[in-house]
Amino acid sequence: MAPISIIVPALDEAEGIERTLTALQALRARGAEVIVVDGGSRDATKALAAPLVDSVLVAPRGRASQMNAGAAASGAETLLFLHADTRLPDRALEAIEGALADPDCAWGRFDVRIDGRGALLGVVAAMMNARSRLSGIATGDQAIFVRRAAFEAAGGYPGIPLMEDVALSKALKRVSRPACLRERVTTSGRRWERHGTLATIALMWRLRLAYALGADPRQLALRYDKRAPS
Repeated sequence: MAPISIIVPALDEAEGIERTLTALQALRARGAEVIVVDGGSRDATKALAAPLVDSVLVAPRGRASQMNAGAAASGAETLLFLHADTRLPDRALEAIEGALADPDCAWGRFDVRIDGRGALLGVVAAMMNARSRLSGIATGDQAIFVRRAAFEAAGGYPGIPLMEDVALSKALKRVSRPACLRERVTTSGRRWERHGTLATIALMWRLRLAYALGADPRQLALRYDKRAPS
């Protein structure tokens, strides 16, 4: 059985999917399973991914449904959900194994670094990490990892088109507090650069507040899609 399954949801990621998956080959050599779940790409994502992974699946578009499909098909007791534009730190597996060595810890996430030209991106990342550490809520950019039993007990990712990571975090917090690892994943700053860092911060805070107040995630997803690529 693989020590960990790395599940990568993808949609039209031909530009960068090889770079992401190439970085995972050392982990595959150590037994990690890598699964790409495509949400209906119109480019060469699936073809480019196939030689670099254990399997390429197709699922209905939406990170929640794609990640759930990957989890269902995986063969490991630890699941790691990795965005297609995100790179793991060195010794990521050791960090995860160390966190989950505590029997009372069921899940966790990494700190994040945002790769890009914007001068404020470092501040944004620091705020994300601090907020997550205080609230116990992780974002998908932070590469959530979880014991399979806890993931299944939480019902997996809820079938909503946005804030699925927030909803899963809330469910998992009923099992345990997350391990907030100081090691940093590196994620693309493309959505921040395309629309401006401050504008994107404002948008995300409005969406999070609206979600907390009970707004329909489907309507929030429409607002998000108009402004920022996934």
